[in-house]
Amino acid sequence: MSEIILELDGIKKRFDETDVLKGIRLSIEKGEFITFLGASGCGKTTTLRIIAGLEQPDAGRVRLNGQDVTDLEPNKRNVNTVFQNYALFPHMDVYSNVAYGLKIKKVDKREIARRVEEMLELVQLSGYEKRMPSELSGGQRQRVAIARAVINNPQVLLLDEPLGALDLQLRRQMQVELKRIQKSLGITFIYITHDQEEALNMSDRIVVMREGKFEQIGTPNQVYYHPRTSYVARFVGTANIITGCLKEMKDNLARITVGDKGEAFALATHRQASLLKPGQEVHIAVRGESMTLLREPGRGLRLSVTEKSFAGGMLRISLDGGELGELVSSRQGIDSPFGPGDLVTVFWEPEHGVFVDLEEEDEKTQ
Repeated sequence: MSEIILELDGIKKRFDETDVLKGIRLSIEKGEFITFLGASGCGKTTTLRIIAGLEQPDAGRVRLNGQDVTDLEPNKRNVNTVFQNYALFPHMDVYSNVAYGLKIKKVDKREIARRVEEMLELVQLSGYEKRMPSELSGGQRQRVAIARAVINNPQVLLLDEPLGALDLQLRRQMQVELKRIQKSLGITFIYITHDQEEALNMSDRIVVMREGKFEQIGTPNQVYYHPRTSYVARFVGTANIITGCLKEMKDNLARITVGDKGEAFALATHRQASLLKPGQEVHIAVRGESMTLLREPGRGLRLSVTEKSFAGGMLRISLDGGELGELVSSRQGIDSPFGPGDLVTVFWEPEHGVFVDLEEEDEKTQ
């Protein structure tokens, strides 16, 4: 049976005239790896600071392991924080940095030595006890910061974009290491990032934030393959939003006419199918990698290729969607038989078309 370790109950926060958090609610289970994902200014770090006790909410309560800690000082909460800048003591060696929290608690020296050795082994830094922070790489300093944070056995570890200062290759290595460490310790990790790759790679659940609210909460699979809104579809990965008129609904299969571009298909859930009526405007999200391009006319959208480019290990083929705006098909590889000016049929399997709510900002561009 799951055990709730942390609850955010109606948290609101306002700075000057701006509502930074708008009544957010969330329950986090013991041992979960939760990631708050969102653009700058969406409220991620403010949420983390409220959990840590570094900010006070204007309304709502924070409960840690069933105890209301909303009004407790940071040092009275059994949580620790790892920051992007590591915050290591530059005048202390690795051993002293990691041992600092236990020394403050006046733990026996032999127990401190045992725990420090255990932590350094966990983060794969055995033998680095006498090194100074200036003698370590960025990844090694990050591991020291993690060891120092978890040596006190916090109930929750908060990580505020801890990999942001590392290069891409090292960040990917540290993603694997962080997940390994979290599973080894069984501690609840709450991770803050704007990097969708980090969120998808490490999380048990992702909380997508937007303008002080939770846009969607779910597993990486749910958030990526079943986005609820056009914002989530576009923010987590690359998705195309197709707007059209529902022509027919049969056995949960929606047949949609898209202006003069052709027809699109999508599978609706039972709940969605009961609400959808022929003639109404609908919006579906389709991932770029789900789109197949064919030269011959057929079932699908007839569009022209405007550009092709290679980025992030994927070939991107841009398509002129007319009123739909630019659509993008992506695939592995560095080349394609299609080039700018080619007329193609764009097709996808119906299960890859996901019905989404259209956001206000998208409505203005339709």
